[in-house]
Amino acid sequence: MNLSDFDFALPEELIAQNPLERRDSSRLMSVDREAGGIEDCRFTDICDLLTPQDVLVINNTQVFPARLHCTTVSGARVEIFLMEEIDGLVWKVLARPAKRLKDGSVICFADNLEAVVLGHEQNGSVVLEFRCVGDFNTIINEIGEIPLPHYIKREGQQTSIDRERYQTIYAKERGAIAAPTAGLHFTPEVLENLKQKGVSIAEVTLHVGYGTFAPVRSDDISEHRVLGERCEITEETAKTVNLAKAEGRRVIAVGTTSVRTLESFAENGELRAGRGIADVTITPGHKFQIVDGILTNFHLPKSSLLLLVSAFAGHELIMSAYAHAISERYRFFSYGDCMLIV
Repeated sequence: MNLSDFDFALPEELIAQNPLERRDSSRLMSVDREAGGIEDCRFTDICDLLTPQDVLVINNTQVFPARLHCTTVSGARVEIFLMEEIDGLVWKVLARPAKRLKDGSVICFADNLEAVVLGHEQNGSVVLEFRCVGDFNTIINEIGEIPLPHYIKREGQQTSIDRERYQTIYAKERGAIAAPTAGLHFTPEVLENLKQKGVSIAEVTLHVGYGTFAPVRSDDISEHRVLGERCEITEETAKTVNLAKAEGRRVIAVGTTSVRTLESFAENGELRAGRGIADVTITPGHKFQIVDGILTNFHLPKSSLLLLVSAFAGHELIMSAYAHAISERYRFFSYGDCMLIV
């Protein structure tokens, strides 16, 4: 298949710019991939759509304020986006504009934080070595901004609520540069209701990186590769998931990040525990070993995330579901509505 097969026209007004007042007041589209059925629901209906035998897998990564602003020795302002920790205070970053950062120069972020430009890489990233007075993470928390996606446009302004709402309620493992947005709909009440029903909740960790959102650059989707992302699966989660698979019960992944983690650590139909890199690229034709259902938001046209959900549900069904979402005025992307595919 070609990348152009995954394109669609989205009215700009359907791109959610702000979170709803309540996390769980979003809409949910229920999609049956076997029957091809589509049903309009509310997110709180998830308690009725899941069964007591299901295992719900959530990604407990925590977004950190990865967007910074610095000043060069010439006084020029540069925006820095922390991408990947290489070693301690050495980081790979994106810079805008990168040409203002000269190798060997020192840039200033705050009175207690500066960095030396170690070099530029061929992929456009820049390597910085930070120097700080105090704890690095504490300083970043104080001066950094939550890296909201580019399609959220509020004249360049964040709101104070973004630090809370662009974060799942169960986030605890710091390291993501973007939220696993399918999990943004959950409230403590919804999770408790699912547990009371008998649904098992299992956690994985995948620190969402730039690779998840990097554009697909090849029209031939078989040539596309998603960059690896750091992840971990505990022995407890592996045991819970493997028992469910052995007993023929469903494993429902919350978000494409959970899907990628589970499928990256699948071996012969079983999930192994461990810490490493999720490096599987899921496109149509992928043989799913672990995942039986996906809760996911609505994704950008021609994105790797749209390829992933199409691989699970089928291209025709997903494009029909997206057309239905547009006609019914669903809210799209990070702060938007969601779909449950089973």
